[in-house]
Amino acid sequence: MRGPFVHDIDPVIADVGGVYLWWYGLSYTLAFIQLLCFLRRHRGALALTERDVWTLALWFAVGVLAGGRAVQIAFDEWPLYQASPHLIPALWLGGMATHGLMLGALAATLLFSATHRTPFLALADALVIPGAVLMGLGRIGNFIDGQIVGAVTDVWCAVKFPDAEGLRHPVVLYDGLKNLLLVPYLLHVRRTNPTPGAVAARFVFWYAFLRLFVDLFRDYPTHRLALGTGQTLNLVMAAVGALLLARSRLRRLGRLRSAAPRDASAPVADVPATTRQRVAFALLLVACLTIPSNWTQDVPRRYGTRHPGLAHSRVYPPLHTIAP
Repeated sequence: MRGPFVHDIDPVIADVGGVYLWWYGLSYTLAFIQLLCFLRRHRGALALTERDVWTLALWFAVGVLAGGRAVQIAFDEWPLYQASPHLIPALWLGGMATHGLMLGALAATLLFSATHRTPFLALADALVIPGAVLMGLGRIGNFIDGQIVGAVTDVWCAVKFPDAEGLRHPVVLYDGLKNLLLVPYLLHVRRTNPTPGAVAARFVFWYAFLRLFVDLFRDYPTHRLALGTGQTLNLVMAAVGALLLARSRLRRLGRLRSAAPRDASAPVADVPATTRQRVAFALLLVACLTIPSNWTQDVPRRYGTRHPGLAHSRVYPPLHTIAP
């Protein structure tokens, strides 16, 4: 009989002059590249110029990173960062919250819609598809870094994680598979349901509703309202998704008006992307590589056994000495 999988994967891809590049960070880099490719491929349907595509991709990526960081700090690590506020922008210390990624993406999409006079629902319906890919790749990165674990179990797929007692559910792989399976479903809805907001509503609802069941297998370190923090947010998000589904249904039945979509058949004078946009996006992709998985805490202490260079790194401040 096969024994359990022992997780001893080095979470670091490479050490470049003392700067560590992480597999988890690579998931963001790859996700933002596929976002840009998706938008370029569908920009005609969205009536976007090439410059618009690069602007939207850049704003979306910044929103994702800022939102993920902000929610992580506010909900899970506020005492630590309250004592050291200058470390809040330090993405290389880790600390990203999944629900925050989506809130940041929402804020960026709203801002782009308002400033570029593009119907918000049309943008949202398109962006949730590469967004689901991002969430799936991120979960794979979480697993490689080995820092989000499930409950103790003896199932055949149990994993011995480096920083957890006993065998655990690989819960991030469950969630990652769920996120990636949403992609073909959302593409199907996009092809068959032209109602504005239909695709986005289904993403919001099914992402959160299915995650409620996935997270039953998760070992949460923090709690809100007697539930794991993420479960509380899942409930809120599922409720919002149900409301959006209802509004989408009313919109399809003609009982609720929505903003008129742009005429995709009308020619759009193309405007090429600027060199500044391309350079900014490339720098952001490189910066993403420096993001480790999960909470900030003391990265050298947590990862040093799997990557010896981290045990003596001077890149990371001794956060464990900061009194929460």
